[in-house]
Amino acid sequence: MKTLIDILEATGKLSKTEADALRSAWNNSGKSEEEFLKDKISEEDLFFAKSKFYGIPRREIEDDIKIPEGVLSIIPEDVAKHYKMVPLGVDGNVLEVGMVHPQDIKASDALKFILSNKHLSARIYLITESEFEKIVKKYSEISTKVEEALMEAEKETVFSNVEQEDTQDSLVEEAPINKIVNVIFRHAYEGKASDIHIEPMESYTRVRFRIDGVLHASLTLPKNIHASIVSKIKVLSRLKIDESRVPQDGRFRMKISGKPVDFRVSTFPTTEGEKVVLRLLDPSIGLKKIDELGFIGEQANVILRGLKKPYGMILVTGPTGSGKSTTLQSMLGMLNSEKVNIVSLEDPVEYYVDGVNQSQVRPEINYNFASGLRSILRQDPNIIMVGEIRDSETAALSVHAALTGHLVLSTLHTNDALGVIPRLMDMGVDSFLIPSSLDLVIAQRLVRRLCQNCKYAIEPRGRAKEILEENIKAMPDYLKKDLNLNNIKIYKAKGCTECGRKGTKGRIVIFEAFEMTNELKDIILDKKGEEEIEREIKRQGMVTMRQDGIVKAVNGIVSLEEVLQVTV
Repeated sequence: MKTLIDILEATGKLSKTEADALRSAWNNSGKSEEEFLKDKISEEDLFFAKSKFYGIPRREIEDDIKIPEGVLSIIPEDVAKHYKMVPLGVDGNVLEVGMVHPQDIKASDALKFILSNKHLSARIYLITESEFEKIVKKYSEISTKVEEALMEAEKETVFSNVEQEDTQDSLVEEAPINKIVNVIFRHAYEGKASDIHIEPMESYTRVRFRIDGVLHASLTLPKNIHASIVSKIKVLSRLKIDESRVPQDGRFRMKISGKPVDFRVSTFPTTEGEKVVLRLLDPSIGLKKIDELGFIGEQANVILRGLKKPYGMILVTGPTGSGKSTTLQSMLGMLNSEKVNIVSLEDPVEYYVDGVNQSQVRPEINYNFASGLRSILRQDPNIIMVGEIRDSETAALSVHAALTGHLVLSTLHTNDALGVIPRLMDMGVDSFLIPSSLDLVIAQRLVRRLCQNCKYAIEPRGRAKEILEENIKAMPDYLKKDLNLNNIKIYKAKGCTECGRKGTKGRIVIFEAFEMTNELKDIILDKKGEEEIEREIKRQGMVTMRQDGIVKAVNGIVSLEEVLQVTV
C-alpha cells in the first residue's frame, strides 16, 4: 500500500534520497505518518499528498474568502472546531465542506447527522490546518460581538423591557441591546439579506436572514433578551411598546457603513412571544430599469408598448415574493415626468419615488384600496398605481379608472398570465368591460442568478435533456433563432469568493406577457373558454415563463433546476 512519502516521491516532491531518509526516520519515530511529516515538509506538500492518498480534491482557501452567516451556521462552531471541518458554500442541495481529517470516521458521522436534519448532502474538500483557522475566525466576527454585548448586558441587568415613555433618543447608543441589534442589522445588510426574522423559540431566540430568496439561520440568542430586542426595534419603528397582543407594522431608517437603509417592520404575536420580521430596503440602489430586472428579448417589447399607451390597465401577477412591487416601481420610474400626475396607493410604501404622490393605505381607519382609489380619482391623476387588487370593489374601480382615460398599474394573485381574465370575471368584472380596459398582463417569478465568475457549462442529460427539447420545440420561431440548437448547454456554479461560495448572486425575473389584441377582444366578448384564449395568446407568440427561464438557463444566467422548481 502506498504511503504519503511514496506519493511525494512519485510526484517529484521528494528525491529518492530524501524519501528514503524520511522513511527510516518515520519507522523509528513511533508516530503516524501524517504526524511525523508535519514538521518535516511544507504544509502544502503534506496536504497535496493527502489529497492523492484519500482521493479527495484540495480546495485552496483565499485570505479574503467570504462565507455567508447562513452557510456558516449549518455546522455549529463547536462542532467545526472539534472535528476540524467547516462549511465552504452551498450548491443547490449540496453543502461543500472543507475537512482537515477526511479519514476521521467520527467527523464523517457527525456531518451526516447534521445534514440529515437539513435535507442536504455533502461534497468534501481537503483543506489545510492554516486554511481551517482562516474560516473558523469567520464564526467569531458576529458571535464575538454578540457575546461581548451579552456579557455587558448581564453586568448592567438590562434584560427588562424598555418602558413605554422611553424614546429612541433616550436610549444610550452603546447600550448592550443596541449593540446586539446593530450587529444583526449590519451583518444582514453586508450579507445582502432581503429580510431578517427574529423568532422566539421555547428556550432561545433564533435569528435568520433571507438571502436570494432562501432563509438561513444566522445566530441564536438567550430567550431572556428577546423582549428587550423587540422593544428596541419597536422604539425605532415608533410602535406601541406595551402592546404585544396584536400585530403591528412600522418602518425606520438608519445608517449602516455610512449608507441610509430603510427597514420595514412587522411584529406578530406567537405562543412564545412576538416575532419580528424586518424587510431591508436600500434607497441608494434606486429604481432599476426593466431590462435590469430580467425583462429582456422580444417579450420586453410587449411591455414597452403597453407603457406607451395613454390609458388602460396593466396587471402584474404572481405569488407573494415574486417581485411584483419592484416591477411596478420600475414602470413608475419609466413613466415619471413633470408632464403627468402619478398617484399611488401602496401597502406599505416600500421605495420612495421622487415626483410620485405615494400614499399608504390604513385599513384600521377604513382607508383601503377601494376608498383610496375613489379619492385618487378626484386628484386629477394621469397614472394610478394600486398596490394590489384584493376585492371586487377595487377591481371594479380600477376597471372604471382605466375606461375613463387613466393608465392604471396594479397586481393580482394568479398562477399565470392566462388566469388574469377569469380571475377578473370571478371578482365581478363584467366580461364586456375587460377587452376595453385591460391592455397588458405580465406574470413573473424570481429565480437566483448564477454567479458569472464561477459558472461552468455541462451537457444536459436524461430528463433535463428531454425537458429542454420539449420546450424548445414549442417555442416561437423568432426565439429559436437566438439559440445554438446544435450545441445546447446548461450551467451550474461551484461557488467562489465573489458569491460567498453560494454559486448564486442576486435574483432575476422570468416572465410571460401578453397584450390585448382585436382577436382576443372578440374571444372574450363571445364568452369563449380558456382554451380559445390560450390559443390566441400562443398565436401572438407569447413565450411562457418556463420557456423564458429555459432561454436564460441555456444562456448561463440561471440554473435549469431553479427554473423547473418555480414553473410548471
